[in-house]
Amino acid sequence: MVEVVTEVKAPVARCFDLARDIDLHVRSMADTGERAVAGKTSGLIGQGEEVTWEGRHLGVKQRFTSRITGFDPPRHFRDEMVRGAFKSFVHDHHFEARGGRTTMRDVVRFESPVGFAGRLVDSLFMAGYLRRLLARRSAAIKDAAEQESGRG
Repeated sequence: MVEVVTEVKAPVARCFDLARDIDLHVRSMADTGERAVAGKTSGLIGQGEEVTWEGRHLGVKQRFTSRITGFDPPRHFRDEMVRGAFKSFVHDHHFEARGGRTTMRDVVRFESPVGFAGRLVDSLFMAGYLRRLLARRSAAIKDAAEQESGRG
C-alpha cells in the first residue's frame, strides 16, 4: 500500500474535480509521455467510466485501463485497474474540507504478478516509484487548485 497526503488551500469541490481531470493528469505526467488513448480521453471522468492510459514507465511502454467504481462527490472516488501489468491496482482518492482548505489523501493498494518475486519488487522498488508518481500528481492538483482559488 502507498499513501500520499496533501494539504491544499482551496475548496474541496475544486480539488475533487481537478483530481478526476484527465487533461491535468496528462500534463502532470508529461515526462512519462502518458496520454489517454481510449475510453474517456478528456475532461472530467465519472462513475462507471473507463480510461486507457499509455505511457513509458520504468523504461517500458505500458497500457493501463481503469474504471471509476466508486463515486461520492466531493469526498471520494475510486479507480480500479481492469487491464494492465499489475495483478491488482485500486486507487482511492479521499477529500476532506477543513475551513476553506482541503486534505487530499491518495491510497493505492497494488500487487504485481508473479507471486513472491512480485511481492519483493513491490516492497523494494514499486512502492517508492508509485509514491513519487502520486506526489507529483498531487503537487500538480495543489498548484492548479491554489492558482484558481487565488483568482477568485
